[in-house]
Amino acid sequence: MSFKLNHEGILLFEQPFIRVPYENYRKVFRTSQKYVERELGAVQNASNELLKHADATEDNGDMVKSLDAMIARVEGLKKKLSDLHSNAGAPTLKVTKTRLDQLSLVEDMQTQDDPRYPKWADTRLNKWIVDWALRTGRIQTAEKLTQSQDLYSLVDLELFAEIHRIEDALRKQSCTEALAWCNENKNALKKIKSTLEFELRLQEFIELARCMNHTEAIAYLKKHLAPWKETHLEQIQKCSALLAVLPTTTCGPYKRLYSPKRWESIVQSFRQAVYTLNTLSSEPLLHLALYAGLASLKLPICYEDGCKNVDCPVCDHEGLGELAKEVPQSHHVNSTIVCRYSSKIMDEDNPPMAFPNGFVYSRQALEDMAQKNNGRVKCMRSGAEIPFTELKKVYIS
Repeated sequence: MSFKLNHEGILLFEQPFIRVPYENYRKVFRTSQKYVERELGAVQNASNELLKHADATEDNGDMVKSLDAMIARVEGLKKKLSDLHSNAGAPTLKVTKTRLDQLSLVEDMQTQDDPRYPKWADTRLNKWIVDWALRTGRIQTAEKLTQSQDLYSLVDLELFAEIHRIEDALRKQSCTEALAWCNENKNALKKIKSTLEFELRLQEFIELARCMNHTEAIAYLKKHLAPWKETHLEQIQKCSALLAVLPTTTCGPYKRLYSPKRWESIVQSFRQAVYTLNTLSSEPLLHLALYAGLASLKLPICYEDGCKNVDCPVCDHEGLGELAKEVPQSHHVNSTIVCRYSSKIMDEDNPPMAFPNGFVYSRQALEDMAQKNNGRVKCMRSGAEIPFTELKKVYIS
């Protein structure tokens, strides 16, 4: 049977792999744009000053020095942009092109019978496994698979290396690296209305209160938390009370603020912010693919006693069937009838045959049974045994 490829579904799953380098290049472009505006603005101001004093009886030597400074600034700008393009822009564009080329291969394929599809699908599966390994902290596994399959341009090792570096710092109760990341992505975080920076600032204040360093804590509150008073006044007021509450308190609200578990909550907030900025799903793509596949196969009969299709992963109750419990049941516009004896699909080439009691099985399975049982067949559910000739053909409409 030939299955037509769902190109729209394929593109949906591949979107994150394209989006990450795209967002990286946008960041390079914004950095270059800001640098150009700042440097050319300074050159323009210097030029205007020279024009103002062009007719004055000033020393020409000063004007020459000003011109030399302007030229040096423009040359410095050119070098800076060239370095930025070579070190960040060009590699990012190369990665983007490689991923688009890899994705374009499937556009020419119409069915899974295309001889090029198995290799492309294997590469896609390897990318999903690397993505899963990176998200779950199995860095060495991800690196070894990336190296063995030459996937360096198709997966995001650098992005997750940065994520794990910052998360490790947070678990060691340091907000420095995370705050630096927030500063680099300040405008983007503001667009998605992220409160990550406030959470980090709040946690630093809590740590100062924990150390009973009240003078520094008050100064920190005025400098870093006061700007958030318009949107987070209640939280700021509650945390301010920590200056009068010991870390050993048993009072619920303040005990929760002092709790070390807040650090893990901040780690999750940081990761969610990174995923949102890079349009990454909160679940690994491997999990989403498994959920989608299991949901398309799951039926109520899969969990009935005595019913097991060896070709159905949902029926494997000790394996993927356990994972399938979390997904909804399949909704088919057109039903598929599967024989309980052979687990094969019943169609025009293998039509269903009905016992007098109404139970239905495939013709091929019943013919095989009749040949081994002197022309007689037995219903596996009711136990009724009759000659093969008494079976009735069922027509699928």
